[in-house]
Amino acid sequence: MKLGIMFSNSGPFADPELSTHLAQSAERVGFESLWAVEHVVVPQDYASAYPYSKSGKMPGGGDLPIPDPFISLTWMAAHTTRIKLATGIVILPQRHPLYVAKEAATLDVLSRGRFILGVGSGWLKEEFDALGIDFHRRGARTDEAIVALRAVWGGAPASFHGKHFSFGPLFSSPRPVQPAGVPIHIGGHSPAAARRAGRLGDGFFPARAEPEALRDLFRMASEEAVRAGRDPAKIELSCMGRASLDTVKQCQDVGVARLVIAPPAYDREGLTRALDKIGDEVLSRL
Repeated sequence: MKLGIMFSNSGPFADPELSTHLAQSAERVGFESLWAVEHVVVPQDYASAYPYSKSGKMPGGGDLPIPDPFISLTWMAAHTTRIKLATGIVILPQRHPLYVAKEAATLDVLSRGRFILGVGSGWLKEEFDALGIDFHRRGARTDEAIVALRAVWGGAPASFHGKHFSFGPLFSSPRPVQPAGVPIHIGGHSPAAARRAGRLGDGFFPARAEPEALRDLFRMASEEAVRAGRDPAKIELSCMGRASLDTVKQCQDVGVARLVIAPPAYDREGLTRALDKIGDEVLSRL
């Protein structure tokens, strides 16, 4: 079981010194990855329901700092040597895949092959409205963008022609350090996300879910992979939870390979103590 840390770029971790301390401390005690979140804007008085809280609102309010994930992870890459850097997630249908391909490849080169691209289709309709992008077509745009990304990384010159994106032949350089391109992990907890992971993902990250719900989602992803002629065993499964041996066992029982936790503290001294404790009590026993 691998352990990661979510929300590594938001709230207090928008501060470069605290972000550096989180990244270096997590690497020192043995965490496998850091995950950065994304919202380009949070419209005031949005009506869309945030799916990961009972209130339907994002924790911290609309003015919580959420720096760009690619730039934040590049900063963390420059201050670490081993820990993987991941987006969890980039709202892919809001971005043109040519830009994402360039940003992801650049970060992979700068981190020497440590980048994971986590993508999702988004939930905040008002954010799509502000960008002038059709919220109701986000699933189809996400699917096309994933295929387009792999086309850009897979050959030179690259071409892709779909309903929402069309380009090429063209060149995009640098290309990722990782031979197969940057791994693409699918975020989301819906059946549509599970099927997308089965068809197109190198990984599946449903975030928060109870073990039985995870089991159902992973089954859907596996069945879709078989229908698409893919090996379900090659789709890496992640979820969020608490940093405890009991949680690790529960996750392992449903096939999870990576447990991702929220930061255990939000100040320098608290982080040092909490991460050292997790290192001693959990990571040292895995």
